[in-house]
Amino acid sequence: QVQVEESGGNSVQPGGSLRLSCAASGSIFSMYDMRWYRQAPGKQRELVATITKGGITNYVDSVKGRFTISRDNAKNTVYLQMNSLKPEDTAVYYCNADLRITLATPLLNYWGQGTQVTVSS
Repeated sequence: QVQVEESGGNSVQPGGSLRLSCAASGSIFSMYDMRWYRQAPGKQRELVATITKGGITNYVDSVKGRFTISRDNAKNTVYLQMNSLKPEDTAVYYCNADLRITLATPLLNYWGQGTQVTVSS
């Protein structure tokens, strides 16, 4: 059984910083692309950042220069460092990961349960 769990969400003032973590645990052979999504109230879920197994990153335009995605392959963990936070960054942030549980099994996709980030003065 595989679990994906986020942590690090909190309430911060505009201009502040937060670091989100997402750890995958269980019977995992290898991790592949890992992503952070967010969903604000009344809005569709949005892809925020992606990191490949080799460390190639991609960001939505609204967070470029402020957010940094990184990963620790040895720990099956992905991070999202969020700086210069704005009220419009307020959302539930979800981790999404592609992984294999054995070399022979197909690529599977897992979601975490989400962690709340609130940016408000």
